[in-house]
Amino acid sequence: MTSLLSRSTAVMKPTVAGFLSLIALSLPTIAGEQVIIASTGGAYDKALREAWFDPFTKATGIEVVTVAATNAEMRAKAAAMVKTGNVNWDLYLDGEIQAASKAHREVTEDLTDFCRQFADREDLSANACSAGGALLQSTATLLAYRTGKPGEPVPATWADMWDTGKFPGERAFPNFDDPWRVMAAALLADGVKRDELFPLDIDRALAKLDKIKPSVTLWWKTGDQSVQGFRNGEYSLGQIWLTRAKAMQNEGLPIDWSYKAAFLVGDRIALLKGAPHRDNALKLMAFWLDSPAAQAKACEALSCTPPSSDAISMMSDEARKTMPQGDDVRDHVILPDAEWINANAAMMLQRWNEWIR
Repeated sequence: MTSLLSRSTAVMKPTVAGFLSLIALSLPTIAGEQVIIASTGGAYDKALREAWFDPFTKATGIEVVTVAATNAEMRAKAAAMVKTGNVNWDLYLDGEIQAASKAHREVTEDLTDFCRQFADREDLSANACSAGGALLQSTATLLAYRTGKPGEPVPATWADMWDTGKFPGERAFPNFDDPWRVMAAALLADGVKRDELFPLDIDRALAKLDKIKPSVTLWWKTGDQSVQGFRNGEYSLGQIWLTRAKAMQNEGLPIDWSYKAAFLVGDRIALLKGAPHRDNALKLMAFWLDSPAAQAKACEALSCTPPSSDAISMMSDEARKTMPQGDDVRDHVILPDAEWINANAAMMLQRWNEWIR
C-alpha cells in the first residue's frame, strides 16, 4: 500500500509509462498452480484470505497470490496491462458502479457464459453474477466518528459532518478517481433531498466543500490509509468504508458510524482479458459464489452483505445488526445512479482535480 497521505491535497497524474513501471514490480514466485488477484490490502485482504483464499487453496491446491494497490491504481494498471498485452494479474476488485462502465468492459472478460451456472441459485441475489464480474459483497460508504463520553451528542448526517462548531475535530474524505460520493455528501449537507440528489450539481457541491476543506486533514487514497489515520488520531469524523470501520471496531478502537449518511456500494471480482491463469481465476470466483460459509465468515469480519442469503443466515445476530437494515435502506441509505456516474465520470474527475489542488 502507499504511504499515509496526511494534510496533502496532491493529486498524482500517472502516465502510461509510470503504470508500466508499476506493473513491472516483481510478483511472488510460487511453484505449481496459482491465481493472482489485486485487492486493496490490509484488514480487507486478511478477512478474504482467511475466509476465501486459504480454504480455496486447501480444496484445490491452487495458491492465491495477492497484489495490493489502490482502486485507482488497479483500474489504471488493468487498462495498461491489457493495452500492452503484458497481463500478469488474473483478477482485480472493482467497484460495482465502475464494473458497469465502458472502460471496465474494454479490459475485462464478459462473464455472461460463466454466470449461467448460477442462474437457478435461489440463495444468490439477482446481481450476484453479471457480465462485469461476480459480486464480492455490498457495503456502505458512510460517516464514521470517534466516540466520546456516554450521553454526548453524536453526528448522524452529512450536515453534522459540516458542523464543526457542534462536532469539533479534524475531518477525512477519500481522494481518488471516484469523487462522486464526496460531492454527493456535500450536496446532502447543503440541504439537497435524497430523492433529488442525481444528477449531481457539481458547482454547488464544490462550493459546499470549500467550507469544510480547511478542516480536512486526511485525503485518503486507500482503505488502509483511512484506518491508519484514525488510529493515529488524525481525524475525528470521516467518510470511510463500513468494512474498514467495522474492522477498527473489532480491534477495540472507539469508532461508530451512521447509516443516515450512507451510500450503498459493492465490489465485483473482474477477470482481465488475457489473464495468465484464466481457468484458475474462474475456479476462484466460482468457489466464492458456491461457498456461503466463506461469504459469511468474510462478512462477519467486515460487516458487509454477502451475495448469498444462506450466507446471511450463517452470520451472527450481532454481525447482521451492523449491516444496513431494511428501515435504513428504505429511509436513509442512498442508492447511487450508476448510469449517470459512469456517463459523467471524466467530467467529475476533472472538476475534482482542479478543485483539490
